[in-house]
Amino acid sequence: MPGKINGSRDAQLCLLLPLLVLAVMLGCWAAASAKATPIPTRIVHAAGRIVPIPAAIPHEEGDMVDRRIVPNLRWIAARFPIYVTDGYSGPLPDGAHAGCRGCHVKHSDHYNGLAVDIVALNGRGGCDRAWRGITRLARWAEPRQGQPRAPFRWVGYNGDAGHGCGDHLHLSWEHARAPQFQLAEWVEVFPVRRQGIDTQPQPSTPPSGVTPPAGPQGGSEPGPSYEGEPRGGVSVVQSGGISARGD
Repeated sequence: MPGKINGSRDAQLCLLLPLLVLAVMLGCWAAASAKATPIPTRIVHAAGRIVPIPAAIPHEEGDMVDRRIVPNLRWIAARFPIYVTDGYSGPLPDGAHAGCRGCHVKHSDHYNGLAVDIVALNGRGGCDRAWRGITRLARWAEPRQGQPRAPFRWVGYNGDAGHGCGDHLHLSWEHARAPQFQLAEWVEVFPVRRQGIDTQPQPSTPPSGVTPPAGPQGGSEPGPSYEGEPRGGVSVVQSGGISARGD
């Protein structure tokens, strides 16, 4: 009997060992995937311009951003179920206004076209299952609270006032100092294969239950103070090409 018992246990161990090895391998793969990030980042000095968000990126009609972050948004939209509710917020050269009025804190990166507000693409209101992908995106962009991964300047989600699951995710890209409603001299981005920009998108249908915010979204979005800010629309102040990361 003892020999049979030991033999049975040995057989069970032989069967379990491959499963344990597979579980360890999957765990390591998942951990590596969670920590993965497109590197290295680059500083883009190419001339910026406020453009409509392309149709490939689900968004609210009329949303616009600085074209230099469009390739990054394409990459994100291809991997996470996002729906952009606001990008650039401010006056345009033709006198029109883009984005939500009075919805962002002073000196928000929205005023430079280098931030987006994101909700779940198929959310039905509240922090439901549709937000799992947005939570994964937030954790990828900011693995630890208050420590965003480059090239992000600020990430607003769970733990930040006025942001979070069921509300919205805020992503800002690192950039040169720039007054409100002016384009930054440079923007930090992560490189992607497709750099094309579609400037004539078709607006997407908003997910059910999504309504524009009625007032300032709060939070602790950083931003320096500037004196003598212009009252007009966005203007181009930069030139050049693309250089390696650095000022």
